[in-house]
Amino acid sequence: MDPTIDVYWASTQANDNESILMLLLEADLIVQLVLLGLIAMSMACWAIILQKFVRLTRASWASSRFLDLFWSAKRLDLVYEKSVNLRSSPVAEVFRAGYQELGKVTAPGKDGKVMDSGDAVENLSRTLRRATAVESTSLERWVTVLATTGSTAPFIGLFGTVWGILRAFQKLGTSGQATIQVVGPDIAQALIATAVGLAAAIPAVAAYNYYSNHIRVLSVEMENFSSDFLNIVKRQLK
Repeated sequence: MDPTIDVYWASTQANDNESILMLLLEADLIVQLVLLGLIAMSMACWAIILQKFVRLTRASWASSRFLDLFWSAKRLDLVYEKSVNLRSSPVAEVFRAGYQELGKVTAPGKDGKVMDSGDAVENLSRTLRRATAVESTSLERWVTVLATTGSTAPFIGLFGTVWGILRAFQKLGTSGQATIQVVGPDIAQALIATAVGLAAAIPAVAAYNYYSNHIRVLSVEMENFSSDFLNIVKRQLK
């Protein structure tokens, strides 16, 4: 490629970037606040997206390892000892809560008597439900921020757009000249607000749908495991 063309292209890109930056610096205070708010929302969403990706990837991997361990083991105490290394697994956390409760309901009380099997199963069932709810809540933490950003960012950007166009019409009425030099900067700033709003909303919506489905799968795994674990305990208590 001709070096002259390369230099021209680089200078054109630099001028475009400078012109966009100048537009943002010269924008109305309301438009600037809208843009800063959208940028902050986008940064928060990307932090959540990265954190949830790591968390849910580890949770899926660890849960798969734990289920293999559980169904291949012969004794629950060995499963409990080895599950300590799988703290990232919500299914393993549910098992640990259930195993600890199982030890309590099967241990003799102060009077030397063991809890009735029906009451023991009921207590264990409540513990498993509570542990499942706690783990599901932990997995869902901050995901609603993605949904909120996805639903509100376009409207916030639209507000900045409407405000910028309103300013453009005000200038047009004041100057009395219908030229692009008069209204162009305000319209450009308004359109930038719309673009930033969409740029913040689209990744947030996509990530929210993906992570919600991922969390739903893990929640179903915890519920299925709780049912299987409860059935095993029922057979042992008979």
